[in-house]
Amino acid sequence: MLFSEVIGQEELKRKLTHAAREGRVSHAQLFLGAEGSGNLALALAYAQYAMCENPSEADACGACSACAKMHKLAHPDLHFAFPVNSSKASERNPVSDMFLDPWRQTLQQNPYLTEPAWYESIKLDNKQGNISTHEADAIMRKLSLKAFEGKFKMLLMWLPERMNATAANKLLKLIEEPPAQTLFLLVAQNAGQMLKTILSRTQLVSVPPVRSDALAAMLAREFTLSPSEAGTLAHLANGSVVEARRMAGQGDEKRDYFEQFATLMRLSYASRAENIILLMQQAEKIAAQGREWQKNFLLYSQRMVRENFALNQQVREAVYLAGEEADFSAKFSAFINPDNIFRLYEALNLALQHLGQNGNAKIIFTDLVLKLVKLIVPLKK
Repeated sequence: MLFSEVIGQEELKRKLTHAAREGRVSHAQLFLGAEGSGNLALALAYAQYAMCENPSEADACGACSACAKMHKLAHPDLHFAFPVNSSKASERNPVSDMFLDPWRQTLQQNPYLTEPAWYESIKLDNKQGNISTHEADAIMRKLSLKAFEGKFKMLLMWLPERMNATAANKLLKLIEEPPAQTLFLLVAQNAGQMLKTILSRTQLVSVPPVRSDALAAMLAREFTLSPSEAGTLAHLANGSVVEARRMAGQGDEKRDYFEQFATLMRLSYASRAENIILLMQQAEKIAAQGREWQKNFLLYSQRMVRENFALNQQVREAVYLAGEEADFSAKFSAFINPDNIFRLYEALNLALQHLGQNGNAKIIFTDLVLKLVKLIVPLKK
């Protein structure tokens, strides 16, 4: 992957390429950033830049033999480790090498890969991926060999926070004192879930959220949006390429989310006993949708709650509502106030967590609508 293909992060690209040209390449680097920040894409671009036979000041050449192999993620001196688990299609004690074909295909299609999307692509069902001691043994064997043809031997480990303690302890010595010309590129989202001994042996590359202007340019280019539409979505995406693309690609679904949200809220704040029956029916209707639809609906609801609270507090520069959303919120915002904002957000977030844990959707949404009845009330005078 080329740096030019990474969305935004221009300052960080310059720092990485400058350090590489100066020969200041740390043997173990941790690309730490939230989902959608592009930390994996940056690590891939950095790996190609380091391997490139004719790099320019700003990027790999993209034309040499090393770049051709790196583009296919098939350079013999580039090794991968990532969370896996056993499934119907895999053996016991799985390691990353058993999943290299789907890994390469998935990553070439989308270097802004998310953990759930990866598990879905290898059909892990409801299992959590991990990086096991078997993986650590495989890494130690591969990195004990000499480089075949590249400047370095590289290990790119995605989500090292999924590495168990035994595996991490096995790799400690290797990360601290690696063989000559060996690079570790760790790509993480949550440093708090990693062993401190691993963290202390890496150089931190902090990957910030993507700037809104870069996200807006990407959205306008990929989805042919107007500058205003792209700017609004870029703001709402909060620095995440994944979230920006998800919202831009919703199309008609966004209309469905709005209709469901508006219906639930109107039934919740209207003080009629018969509305409880209608709310139960709405909960069943939502529970009949697919999991991804349900998750996206809850994320949309969280956004609408935030926007309406900002409108209620007259922080208009933070409000990004238009059309039917703005018309609805002109009156509804009175019901989202300091008395209930935190509990509302907590209720929506809890429902989202339970869905992620594969909970029963009918129970989750029934519980949610009953909470909404209690919470959607005007501010007490």
